[in-house]
Amino acid sequence: MKLADLRKLSIKQNARISFVLAGGLECVITEHGLAQVPGLHAVPTFNLENELASAREFRFEPAGVTDRKHPAASRSLTREEVARLLGPPSATAAAEHEDE
Repeated sequence: MKLADLRKLSIKQNARISFVLAGGLECVITEHGLAQVPGLHAVPTFNLENELASAREFRFEPAGVTDRKHPAASRSLTREEVARLLGPPSATAAAEHEDE
């Protein structure tokens, strides 16, 4: 699973996807596919791809119009559940792994 895969999924599902980083910060991928780290005020000492590789739990929040009386529920998913949402790896991803 790559950051680009999650970015595409967030756009396709019109959802915000977040996961916790090792330093206690959180990465939020917006419904527009932008990866943001709220609370980061300096140049990071980490790589988001590496942090994603160690993430085990993800939170999905619908990004559509919110109804204050009936807010859309966020859901927590494991890495395996997110991988199923992403579907089978593409042929190009498989080719990249063969080169390693």
